[in-house]
Amino acid sequence: MYYILYGFLYLVSLLPFFIVYRIADCIYFLLYFVAGYRKKVVMENLSIAFPNKTIEERTSIAKQFYKNLIDTFLESIKLLSMSDTTFAKRASMDLSEVNQLIAKGKNLQFHSGHQMNWEYAHWAVATQINTSWVGVYKKIGNPAVDRLFMKLRSKGRTVLVAVHEFKGRAHTVFNQQYALGLIADQNAGKPASGYWLNFFGRPVPFVTGPDKGALKNNPAIIFVKFVKLKRGYYRFEPYVIAEEGANFKEGELTRIYRDFLEKSIVEDPANYLWTHRRWRRQYRQEYEKRWIDNKPPLQQ
Repeated sequence: MYYILYGFLYLVSLLPFFIVYRIADCIYFLLYFVAGYRKKVVMENLSIAFPNKTIEERTSIAKQFYKNLIDTFLESIKLLSMSDTTFAKRASMDLSEVNQLIAKGKNLQFHSGHQMNWEYAHWAVATQINTSWVGVYKKIGNPAVDRLFMKLRSKGRTVLVAVHEFKGRAHTVFNQQYALGLIADQNAGKPASGYWLNFFGRPVPFVTGPDKGALKNNPAIIFVKFVKLKRGYYRFEPYVIAEEGANFKEGELTRIYRDFLEKSIVEDPANYLWTHRRWRRQYRQEYEKRWIDNKPPLQQ
């Protein structure tokens, strides 16, 4: 099954971009207007994040979001046959300051969110960084698809670690210099163990791993801003937040990243992944000790 899937998608990847985007337009029509894929979830999320926008404005954001999402999938398939030269024209990222930290012997911890195109962002780091690039990922249910994306993401000095294997492999991953890439806006699997704080005006339990990893391992902290320049072209901006991650107080780094991510989303709302239920968990009084925000819980 894997070889059939890989062969088919490899042939798709050979298509010129203008044909790929015509295919994307057709998929968008079917996904948004015919199937209505998770449209209710998307509109509910947008109403929470942007209560002051009109329904027309939120609908416009939703439509562009679906276009971006489909583009991201097909652009990622293009990576199967894309040369480094072509990729460099379509995705820019200046890692000079980051590589200077590596030259000084620092380990790095990258924070990013569910923004597009995340596969291009991964490649942008993997093709330029001067150390092992450790990516933590969640396995895909279909083995053939999971294997395909493992191949897609195994670029340069990439080391891929599944979420459920991370603790067991941490001692081998961290016994040499590394740069760790984390999706830092994940919801905590268990609400009682997450860090609770307001996200776009409503309480959300963030995962604690990025915060605790910084305090324990003392890496330099890098936030990444995603900028979509135009269709198929991106700029990823790394910001060195701190050279000593252990200097933060517990929960402080999560708050700072929340603010960074909110600002980035407001600048380009359609480039964030709105199909996940970010606000599905209800804040309870029993989570009070897990509350890390400087402001009290806002409306549910």
